[in-house]
Amino acid sequence: MVRAHVCLTTIRHLIDTKMIPCIGVHRSLACLHRAVGGVRWKSSFRPAPLLTAAPVRALIDEPISIKGRFLPPHSPVTVCAQMHSDDGDLWEAFAHYNTNSDGTVNLTRDHSVGGSYLGCEPMGLFWGLQPAPGSREGLRLRKKNVETPYVVLMSLLEGHVSPSERQSTELAAVTTERWYMAPGVQRKEIRQDGIVGTLFLPPGPGPFPAMLDLWGRGGGLVEYRSALFASRGYASLSLTYLNHKDLPGLRSRINVGDPYFKSAYHLLQDHHQVCADRIGIIGLSYGVYVTLRMGTQIGVKPSCLICINGPVGISVKPSDADGRIDDDYSHLEFLTYYNQGYVSYKDATLPANLNPESKVKLEHLACPLIYIVGEDDLCNSSMENADAIKETLKAAGKSQLFTRLSYPGAGHLIEPPYTPHSRASLWSVKQNKKAFLLWGGHPAPHAPAQEDAWKKILDFMETNLRR
Repeated sequence: MVRAHVCLTTIRHLIDTKMIPCIGVHRSLACLHRAVGGVRWKSSFRPAPLLTAAPVRALIDEPISIKGRFLPPHSPVTVCAQMHSDDGDLWEAFAHYNTNSDGTVNLTRDHSVGGSYLGCEPMGLFWGLQPAPGSREGLRLRKKNVETPYVVLMSLLEGHVSPSERQSTELAAVTTERWYMAPGVQRKEIRQDGIVGTLFLPPGPGPFPAMLDLWGRGGGLVEYRSALFASRGYASLSLTYLNHKDLPGLRSRINVGDPYFKSAYHLLQDHHQVCADRIGIIGLSYGVYVTLRMGTQIGVKPSCLICINGPVGISVKPSDADGRIDDDYSHLEFLTYYNQGYVSYKDATLPANLNPESKVKLEHLACPLIYIVGEDDLCNSSMENADAIKETLKAAGKSQLFTRLSYPGAGHLIEPPYTPHSRASLWSVKQNKKAFLLWGGHPAPHAPAQEDAWKKILDFMETNLRR
């Protein structure tokens, strides 16, 4: 085909420049045209396979479109995603597809027939990520450095294979970036008046509505949800109250009380880029107890509360009126231990097992509250606590303040969308024995629960903090 094309071009050039006579050439040219045309028609030439992801750079809660093109029609292919956590562990997901008649595969439209998930799941390669075979036990994916993205390598492989087999042919690849911080978001460490946290501010002068962000008894300073709030236009203070080197006392115990949380709220409220009368509080797990306590009895006036799978009290008596706790929970009679080192707080958080003096005075609630339930939560008795909130507010004539979202099959850790599900993760290591905390949930129902809950959280914040 190439030689024929060269000959044809050469003859045309010679004719045009009159370097050869035209006699008899037209007949030969017509024959050559037929020859070249036949070669082109029978050619099996096809562009190289192509894998695209759009956009290649996006926030963690944004969906992307993944497509493969220029593939043989009706052929088996595997689409694979691989990335490293901030700790260096490899996470991967993969799915088997069959190309369409036009030689394409489109994850927004087509169904996976095997691998990490089944069916039409446009973002399955992200929420389906799991530690690669041979990884450490009990891993849970959590972003530690929000100023860098997750870099995800996506590959298109020949046949229905597992990426761990390492025997398949890579047809195409593309790299994507998944961010928690949008361009222009500011991150500021807070070590002021005993407060330990990180403040995130959206681009621009403000003032902005704001969120106080509280996590659970795992402790530490968890920043990624606050970074994402700031990327969505809300100032957000991620506050730690346990297991941090800059807090007083033993790291395994809660050595701060109501004055600490009140001071953190006022610090946020007094910031010149924050709308002082438009501040919400969000809590997950034990953070729900703190959130409810702040919203009902600490002397602050939040505009709204967001609670995700947590209790209305605790199982032990607070050591003082400010809610400090001396017990580190490790010896509670209500902790449930299972085979192979699995542990659950579920019985410990049943309303009937909560210490009466610790229970939040929900009848004092004065702002809208949304409570999110994972119905397969194995860490907290979330359904029972949601029922208790509903009944108390109804008796107080405040039912209009309460919104409940309930998700069958979802577990304890309902986080921003498209993040991987973890049913259990490493809790502690004592005397060379590992204990794993049960979170519950199953990947297929947990993923849409995260997506729907996040959308409704943002809608709830929009309604109560902007309007």
